[in-house]
Amino acid sequence: MIRGLLSLLLFVGCIVMSRNALSRNDFKGQSTPDGLAAWQQVYSVLTSPRCINCHTANNYPEQGDDRHRHFANVIRGPEGKGVPGLNCVSCHQSVNAESTGVPGGHNWHLAPLSMRWQDENDQPLSSAVVCHSLTDRTQNGGLNAAGLLKHNEEEPLVLWAWNPGRKQDGTMRTLPPLTHAEFVAATRQWIDAGMPCPR
Repeated sequence: MIRGLLSLLLFVGCIVMSRNALSRNDFKGQSTPDGLAAWQQVYSVLTSPRCINCHTANNYPEQGDDRHRHFANVIRGPEGKGVPGLNCVSCHQSVNAESTGVPGGHNWHLAPLSMRWQDENDQPLSSAVVCHSLTDRTQNGGLNAAGLLKHNEEEPLVLWAWNPGRKQDGTMRTLPPLTHAEFVAATRQWIDAGMPCPR
């Protein structure tokens, strides 16, 4: 009876773990070192200002390459879209407003706190922590490997990072350290290697 109970507990545990982990059935056998190198490229983009300013651990978005607090005391709100009277889309339209320097993109909002890439002291989380949060479907919005790749390829707010428009002073915002094509290729290589995470 005890052996049967232990088998049942092990079976249930495996089901829970498989629901939370990403499926690795489609990986193409890239080497782990290659996958880790590709992940470091992905991580360099995720923690650049264009991405991390909206993947905050705070109750507010950040702005600029120095990642300062958003002006006008903008706050996250219950769904990451601001609060009544000061919703993100009140200022951030579907495209960049070149005349005012206000950036814009489809469905502008903060990333959920489960996808924060910084700590409460405004420092980027380690490569390992970000990697594990990205591969945990309970934290990443339920995305499997194919969903993560599609997100990085097609999500309008991801694409915005490579078309961020001009700042209020008319100068161009800085771009992530990789081109979008390089970012997608690195994501694909990391996935094909089994999505390894640094220790």
